[in-house]
Amino acid sequence: MNSEAFNKWIGPRPWVWSFVGLALVWLTTVAVTHGNGSVGLLATAIQFGTFYVLVGLGQMLVISCGSGNIDLSVSGSMTLAAFVGLSVSAQIGGPAGAMAGIVVALVIGALAGLANALLIQRLRVPPMIATLAAGFVLQSFSIAYSHGASPAPSIWLRGLVATKWAGIPAISVATMVLSFVIAQALRRTILGRTVLATGQNQRAAVLAGLKVKRAVATSYVMCGIFSAAAGLLLASFVGGATLDIGQDYLLMSIACVVLGGTAVSGGFATTVGVWGGGLLLVLAVTMLNVMQVGPSMRFVVTGLVIIGVLAVAKPQRAAS
Repeated sequence: MNSEAFNKWIGPRPWVWSFVGLALVWLTTVAVTHGNGSVGLLATAIQFGTFYVLVGLGQMLVISCGSGNIDLSVSGSMTLAAFVGLSVSAQIGGPAGAMAGIVVALVIGALAGLANALLIQRLRVPPMIATLAAGFVLQSFSIAYSHGASPAPSIWLRGLVATKWAGIPAISVATMVLSFVIAQALRRTILGRTVLATGQNQRAAVLAGLKVKRAVATSYVMCGIFSAAAGLLLASFVGGATLDIGQDYLLMSIACVVLGGTAVSGGFATTVGVWGGGLLLVLAVTMLNVMQVGPSMRFVVTGLVIIGVLAVAKPQRAAS
C-alpha cells in the first residue's frame, strides 16, 4: 500500500492511531516485565478502562455537537451520584436497594445534564463556564450530603462490578454493547444525525429544520447519565465513594475522546476510538507504575504519550 492509498484509508479512521499507541505501550510494558502477567495486565486495563470509556462516551456526544460544547461537570456528577447511590442502596438494602441506588444515581446524572443544557440554551452561558460552575455546585452538594463519610457498597453492587463473562467484566461487556448502540444511533437515527450535523454546521442544521436544541440537550443529559453510572460503579468497585473519586475523569474523559479521533470542532465521532483512547491512558499509567516512575513524572510521560499520538494522527485528520 503506497502513501497516498494509506492516507486515503486512514483518513476516515483516525481511531487507528489510538490502538497503535495502545499496542506500543503494552509491548513496552511486556518488555519491562519480561512478559510476566501480560494477560492480566490487559484484563486490568479493560476493567479500569471501562470507567474512562463510560464517561468518555457521554463527553464524545457533547463534543460532537461542536460550537465549543464540552462538559466540565462530569467529575461532580460522578461524585454526587456515588455518594447518594451508595447511601440509598444501604438504607433500603437487598437487591431492591441496589436497584434503587442505581436509579437514583442515574436520575442525578440526568438532572445535572439537563441543568447544563438549560444554562447554555436558556441563559446563554458559554458551555465551558456553565458546566464548570455546575461541577462546583455538584461537588458542594457532595460535601454537604456526605459529611466526608461514605457507606460501604452493598453486596449486590459489589457483585455487579465483580461479575465476569468469559473472563471479561460484565460491565465492560455492557459498555461495549452501549458503544455499539451509540455508534448505530449516530449513523441511523434522526437524533444522532442531528448531533453530527450540528457539529458540522449549526446554522445549516437549523435552516434544514433539524431540532438542534433538543439534540444538544439530549447529549448533555446522556453525558450526565453516563458519568453518574460510572461514579456509582467505580465507588462500588473500589469499596466506597470519596470526594475526589471523579477528579481524574474530568481531563481524562476529554483526552480519551480526542485520542480516539473524535473531532474537537464537532461533527465527527467514533465510539471505537473512545475505547482505544481509554485503554491507552490506563495502560500508560500502568506502565509507569510498573517502571516505578514517580508521580510528578507520570503526568509528564502521560502528556508526552498523548502529544505523540495526536502529532502522528494530525496529518491524517487533515487528509480526511
